[in-house]
Amino acid sequence: MKAAVDISMYPLDADYETPILDFIARLNQHEGLSIQTNALSTQISGDYDLIMQVLTREIKTSFLEEGTQIMVLKILNIDIQLP
Repeated sequence: MKAAVDISMYPLDADYETPILDFIARLNQHEGLSIQTNALSTQISGDYDLIMQVLTREIKTSFLEEGTQIMVLKILNIDIQLP
């Protein structure tokens, strides 16, 4: 099944940019996913199971290494075409 996820990340730290950029960089290391970023969020498109495996791993890494954060995810059960 194909899916798409829209993620907004809000680190609760004065240095909020570093954790966001680290998270996005780690996402981009995974093959098989289409990833697009903008000023407000990151969109991931691809196979549902792969997306969930990657997000489980990378969100946990962020929570353990980057301090307190809020992650807001919107999950669609359709494939969207990202530019």
